[in-house]
Formats: sequence, C-alpha cells, structure tokens
Amino acid sequence: MAVSVSSTEAQEGQPTSSFWALTLGSIGVVFGDIGTSPLYAFREAVGGAAHGQPVTRIMVLGVLSLILWALFTVVTAKYVLLLLRADNNGEGGTLSLMALGQRAIGRRNWPLLALGVVGASMFIGDSMITPAISVLSAVEGLKLATPHLEHYVVPLTILILVVLFSVQSSGTARVASAFGPVMVVWFASLAVMGLVHIMDDPSVLAAINPYYALQFMLTHGTIGLVTLGAVFLAVTGGEALYADLGHFGRKPIQSGWLFFVLPSLLLNYFGQGALVLSDPGAIENSFYRMVPDVLLLPLVGLATAATVIASQAVITGAYSLISQAVQLGLLPRFEVRYTSETHAGQIYLPRVNRLLLIGVLLLVLLFRTSSGLASAYGIAVSTTMVADGIMGFIVIWKLWNWRVASAAALILPFVIVDMTFFSANLLKLFEGAWVPLLFGVVMATMIWTWRRGAAILVAKTRRIEVPLRDLIHSLEKRPPHIVKGTAVFLTSDPSFVPTALLHNLKHNKVLHEHNVILTIETAPTPRVDLSERVNMEKVSDKFTAVRLRFGYMESPNVPKALAVARKLGWQFDIMSTSFFVSRRSLKPSAQSGMPQWQDHLFIAMSRSANDATDYFQIPTGRVVEVGTQVTI
Repeated sequence: MAVSVSSTEAQEGQPTSSFWALTLGSIGVVFGDIGTSPLYAFREAVGGAAHGQPVTRIMVLGVLSLILWALFTVVTAKYVLLLLRADNNGEGGTLSLMALGQRAIGRRNWPLLALGVVGASMFIGDSMITPAISVLSAVEGLKLATPHLEHYVVPLTILILVVLFSVQSSGTARVASAFGPVMVVWFASLAVMGLVHIMDDPSVLAAINPYYALQFMLTHGTIGLVTLGAVFLAVTGGEALYADLGHFGRKPIQSGWLFFVLPSLLLNYFGQGALVLSDPGAIENSFYRMVPDVLLLPLVGLATAATVIASQAVITGAYSLISQAVQLGLLPRFEVRYTSETHAGQIYLPRVNRLLLIGVLLLVLLFRTSSGLASAYGIAVSTTMVADGIMGFIVIWKLWNWRVASAAALILPFVIVDMTFFSANLLKLFEGAWVPLLFGVVMATMIWTWRRGAAILVAKTRRIEVPLRDLIHSLEKRPPHIVKGTAVFLTSDPSFVPTALLHNLKHNKVLHEHNVILTIETAPTPRVDLSERVNMEKVSDKFTAVRLRFGYMESPNVPKALAVARKLGWQFDIMSTSFFVSRRSLKPSAQSGMPQWQDHLFIAMSRSANDATDYFQIPTGRVVEVGTQVTI
C-alpha cells in the first residue's frame, strides 16, 4: 500500500504520536474506496428504487435506512469489530485469512483454497473497477458546472487514469504523506455538506429506525432487491479495512472508522436524503447538488483528488495480493520492484500494472458513465465478502477454539447478509455484473492451471530424479575431478539431486569442493523472524543442505539471507560462489493429465514467469543456467 509499517509497529502499545500518525495514514489509504462512495451510491440506490417513477419519501427513507444498517452490519460489526481480530502475524486480507484457515485445519484444504482463490480473484476485479467508477463519478461533476464539457468527461477520465498508472513505477512514498491530510479535508467536507442539508428536512433522521429498511424491502418485491444491490455500493471498500491491517494495525483503523470516517459518511448520506426530500429533482446528481455553483469546480477538484487516492490504494493493494499469491505458489513469478528503501510493503509490479491499466481503460470505454459501471461494481466486492465470512467461520471455530454452534451463531448472520447482497447484485448480471465474474473465472482458471500443471511437472520430474544420498555415496566411491569454490544448486526438494547438479556432473565431469543444496520455502505467515530464516544441515564433507524460509509477504532475497548463514559457521563469499539454476523448456504431451488447452496455457504462463535469478535477487554474473526439456 501507499504507506507501510512493520507488523510490530502496527500492533497495540505504540506511542501516542505513532498511534495518531497511523490513524492519519489509515484515513488516507484504508478508507479511500468506501470514502468516495457518496459520489454515486445514494443516487444509484434511489434511482433503482424509483425505477423511472417519481421519487417518494418512502423510497428515500428506505434507502437511507438500508445504507445506515449496511454500514453498521457489514463494515462496522463484521470487519472493524470482528475480522480485524483475525490477524495472521499482524497481517490481514483474503489470502491471510485463507492461510489462517489452512493452519487451523492443519492440512491443505481444497474448498478453503478455492474460497481464497475466488476472493482474491474478485479483489483484483475490484482493483480495475474502483479506479474507473471513482474517477468517472468525480469528473462527471463537470457536466453540472459547464454542460458543454460533457463530451470531455471520458477523455479527461482516461487521461487521469493513464497518468495515475504511469507514475506507479516511481513509487508512492513521495505523495503518501499528503494522502492523510487530503482525505481528512474530504471527509470533513462530506460532514459539513451533510450537516448543512440535514436542515432542509430534519425528519430524514427517522431513517435511523430499521423499520423503514424492512418496510421498503417487504413492500417493493424485486425492485427492493435491485435497490439493495445499489445500496451495497455504500459498503464497497469495507474489505480494504481488513486487507490493510498489517500496514496500520487494528486500533488506528478502528479509531479512524468509528470516530471520524463513519460519522462523516452518515452525515453526508443523510444530507443527500434531506436535499432530495426537499427537492426530488436533485436526485439527478444529489452529491454535487449539495454545494452552490461557485463551489462546484473546487468540489470536483477535491473529489478527483480523493478518487485518485482511493484508486491508488486499491492498485497497490492489488500488487500486494499478487505478490502474496506468487509466494503461495498460486501464480508464476512476476517481476517485483521495490520503490522504497525503508518500507518493504511499497512494491511495483510492471506487468500487473499494465494489465490493470488495460482493464481499467476498457471498462471506461465500455460503460462510459459511473451509473453504467455501478452495475458491475457490487458483485466483485460482495463475492469477496462472502468468501471472507465463510473463512472467518473456520478461523473462529478451529483457531479460536469456539464451539461450532457458537461460531455459527456469530458469523452466520453476516454470511446471510453478504449472500443477500450477492444475490441482489447477481440480478444485474446482464447489465454489467458479468464483467467481474468473467474476470474471476479467468483468474481462477489461471490459478487452477498453474497449480495443476506444477503438480504434474513435479510428479514427472520425480520419476527421473536420484536421491541425494545415493549420489553422494556413488561420488565417494568414484570421485570426479574436484574444483575450487562453492556451488549453490537451487531445488524445491533437497532429498533429491537437483537437475543442474546432474547435468554439471554429466557434461562438465567436475564437482566443486563445497556444494550447497539450496531450498527456498514460503512460510504460512507474512514474515519470518531472522532467527528462523536459515536452516543448515551437513550432509557430507562436500555437501550441505541449506533451507531458507521467507514469509509470503517478504521479498526472497537469497544473497542477503545467505549472509545470515555466516553466523551459523558457513564462510559465504558471493564472489567465489556460483549459483546453478535449471531452466526447463516445456513441451505439451498427449498424456499430460490436462486438456490440451490447459497444457498450452500452463506453458505460456511458465514462459511469462520472471527469471528465477531476478526473482531471488541473485547477482547475474554468478549464475550458471542449465537447460532441460520436459514434456507435460
């Protein structure tokens, strides 16, 4: 994300100054998505309720009551008060919740993995939709200020988005410090605008009573369910509260939400409601109608800044999630660039950035208005929330050691609410909801193909591999020519001889005086303590097995990790060490175990993977690549 601290810094017990700094940072990053929802959520919900008919008091109060209780139930109760406590060594998010569930069960669980994959895929879909709908809705304010600028809304939106994605490579550290103050001004403006207009019709406060929400849903049938799908736009971004847990900590996020962000949002929604009650025609764009014409352009500028910040948070969130997925073995390696010397969480993935930009621009050109995109928006977030709820049940039951009935009683109401919102958004399938669903299917297919292909590849290579101890025994009987220096052979299974070692012996007929069989593991935790980073085992006089462990949110820097091994007695000198890496050339096979299209997809994904040398940050001048051909 744009601002990052270590998980230890983000826990309870930090100094007061640090706490307020983290709270300000959370306001700038965590709440950007949900904080820009007033631009379109109330307008779309009331528009859905009216369904082309005149706006009535029952509609306004019903929608406001639904928004209020959705914010209380889905965001406040489920995420802020409950799931923020389900941290994985200080980290949150869908994949962290999946890792917690796997740890609680004690074995790899495919249904749980599927939930994590679905939730993560939909979050990536959200990462494309959020920038498109947020910036579009902000720029659309120009139509009210100067109607003849309407034709420039889409081109200006595209320009802003292209600039936003273009600056990602330089990192967000320079502008991160401004995020908090800008969003504080934004939320304060929301609150003031709401307070001013509540006076237009103070009876709007009656919507606090949940009776109006229930009455509206019970008396409006299908229209009520369609409206509920639009109401869900008010809580999109709620899942980001949990995803950013590791960056800011539980208490700063809770404090920022409960004492500043939530009151500001509610005041603005109720202000829009009072405005529409006094002037039903204002529903055309109830947010921008809240200010006089002289303040319209400054508000458009502030809204655009807020939506860019919201987009920035979601984009960098996508980088973090993809990086976690790679570490967990769900996707091939992507190039990762670190944009800050002090915050490891600030990363940039060039290929992911390009794909996100292409997806965002296609969405803008396809839907062209924020109202059109609203139909596609809710389904992605509601799917992620359903997955989070079910995985949360497993964590509460298995990891927190609750009785199954108690865990179900706690989490089931939230899952029912999430499923209701999911069903409501599913009604918009042909209006745009198919977009994130299609993207989710594509992402899930890629993850499934990668895991399945990798498993088949491992099984095939196992058939021709030689146990390491058998080779050592054979070399002791008939030693080859010994050369000076250290050779490091990367492998996924230290009990078998790495392919690069076999080829080195076969073709070069030499063995180094020191040989390291290096295995790199990803722990089910975000980070690994330095004391647990390196494990060394002397296999023979010339062979040592070294295992490096990294958390799934850490950068696997091999030279830096091997430097830790010096404290364990290994005299490691990078300039006298050669790293041997196997490079496989894959060919499809008729008996691979996968359909032919999946063979070709897996091979394409393998070819697109970032080079292991770059991924593990090994100096290229010390690397020897050995090529092999494998059919799958």
